Amino acid sequence: MPIYKTITPNKNTTVLVWKIEEDLSFLQDIYLNSNSKNRIAKMKSEIHKKGFLSVRHLLAALDYSDKDLFYTEDGKPHLKDGKRISITHSFHFSAIIVSNQVIGIDIEKNREKIIRIADKFVGKENEFLTETNLVAQLTIIWGAKESLFKIHPDGGLLFKHHLPIEKFELSDTKTRGWIKKDNFYEVFTIHFEQFDGFTLVYALN
Repeated sequence: MPIYKTITPNKNTTVLVWKIEEDLSFLQDIYLNSNSKNRIAKMKSEIHKKGFLSVRHLLAALDYSDKDLFYTEDGKPHLKDGKRISITHSFHFSAIIVSNQVIGIDIEKNREKIIRIADKFVGKENEFLTETNLVAQLTIIWGAKESLFKIHPDGGLLFKHHLPIEKFELSDTKTRGWIKKDNFYEVFTIHFEQFDGFTLVYALN
């Protein structure tokens, strides 16, 4: 089982990262409920199928199965035992975070094209961005805001305005981020790390 990384930020929280190197036939050898079977049957991309299936293998590593996972109408995943879960995958990496706390997770490939779309999600963070390692900085900011977006209960968030991220250095490994929308105001610790050209970010309250 190619679990690439296990992170335990606290005693109630586990992050698992999977590096997807297997054939699809190997990944398909996992229990899927009827809804998941229908979802994967509609996927045209093999890498999307692999990401979906590798997440089920990560669940199994924590003694869960697909029958323990369900999605609400807003598309957010939940575990039947009441623990919080957040899921992400990008290219050949997937990851989950399971906790008693409110959490969100994102993994992204570091790509130059993020510079072209930065104006769509970067607000006051422009004040501390530098030209050196700009792609890495922007990918952390995007991952942080995506993680916070997954946490907010009602949606309707503007990444540029509602999800400010505190100044950080790449060597810090964590910063803070806020969800500020209407009467919703909460601060979260943002953890981040980079490996194999990817950025992993997760938020904890």
